[in-house]
Amino acid sequence: MADAGSGGRPVVGFVGLGSMGGALAANLVTAGHEVVAFDPAGPERVPSGAAGAGGVAEVAGRAEVVVLSLPDGAASHQVAERIAGRSPRRVTRVVDTSTIGVAAARQVAALLAGAGIGYVDAPVSGGVAGARARTIAVMFAGSDDDCAAVGPVLAGLSDRCRRVGARPGLAQALKLANNFLSATALIATSEAVAFGTAAGLDMATMLEVLNAASGQNTATSDKFPHHVLTGRYAAGFANTLMAKDVALYLEAVGELEAVGEVGRTPVVAPVTARLWKQFAAAEAGADFTRIYPFVRGG
Repeated sequence: MADAGSGGRPVVGFVGLGSMGGALAANLVTAGHEVVAFDPAGPERVPSGAAGAGGVAEVAGRAEVVVLSLPDGAASHQVAERIAGRSPRRVTRVVDTSTIGVAAARQVAALLAGAGIGYVDAPVSGGVAGARARTIAVMFAGSDDDCAAVGPVLAGLSDRCRRVGARPGLAQALKLANNFLSATALIATSEAVAFGTAAGLDMATMLEVLNAASGQNTATSDKFPHHVLTGRYAAGFANTLMAKDVALYLEAVGELEAVGEVGRTPVVAPVTARLWKQFAAAEAGADFTRIYPFVRGG
């Protein structure tokens, strides 16, 4: 049995306390979970109300459910290896909120299964502000038993959780599709707004009309009004991460195409991926809403 936390609940471990991970871990604390957290950047990232741990092994030794919020598949695999290799350990299930791609999720699930640990693939979408407001979308996939066991933990992360499949990797597929659409909409909107302003239109007027017309999308309704028009450029998501996600989407499409599951070779995705890769190379780490001046050319 796991150590009992607040109200008899098991202790929840958390690994990865960047902007997103820190907000999600804080949500768990607020929801009444006892949280033990670790980030290699240092204990100052541990949110108020959570206990700090000295490493992944300590988290695996103290928590029954461990939540990950990591930058990529390599990081998730490395942490999963450390969890699986911990002996003795209390952890029985891992919830991975990272965006790591379909193949990586299946590999991590297999690695943990070999150690008798369940895996729930649970990437998130909605940004850091959404995480703090508990409106972030948590799409998750896993076996019936694993999803039921981590249900209270998922509910602690956000008020918007949706199971999308019975095996790890399916939530990743949906997250990649979502981010591909978001990335493409932001580029297309940037081109359209750059055209309109060059022709003499006012950006605010353009956005008002677009949001009442058929061109409305998340870029016109959120990213441009709140970050481009205002000059804030502070949505909290790096261009390097978006470039990574779109590349993972293109990779996953290629895997399906190779086995004949995709009937037509994608034409939009390669263009979107190339532009995000160029933007990330030119201004590594910039907020992804800065794609607008990059596309505009100044």
